[in-house]
Amino acid sequence: MSGTDPYFAAALSDQEPTEAGRFVDVDSIEVVSFMEGLDFRPVVGRELLVSFNSYAPNTVVPAHAHEEEQITFVVEGEVEFTIGDETRMLRPGTVAVIPPHVPHASRTYDQPCVQLDAFHPPRRAIVDALSARERAE
Repeated sequence: MSGTDPYFAAALSDQEPTEAGRFVDVDSIEVVSFMEGLDFRPVVGRELLVSFNSYAPNTVVPAHAHEEEQITFVVEGEVEFTIGDETRMLRPGTVAVIPPHVPHASRTYDQPCVQLDAFHPPRRAIVDALSARERAE
């Protein structure tokens, strides 16, 4: 690859940026928790939300569905993940792709797990929790 590679050249644009970029230290992100044993550290962009999630051992996330598309990457540990009627054990290097409105669930066993979730558009429940926190402050 060279600096003139079409992949990177396509990234150049004569359009004005819509906003400035930013850097985020994951450890500085305040935790959002919807249930005991599962902590979210969300980073919210304009059209994408990425959340660094930490599961405690023996955490069960019940079946649910949402309008946002979700892609889950396991970073450390393992998590049993169900999408629709199929269940698999996910470990580092494995990914789950969950289309909008598809039921899914997860659970850890004897060890913790760290996963990275990407949501498009940003997951409404997480954005709402962040907004409620800001209003309370």
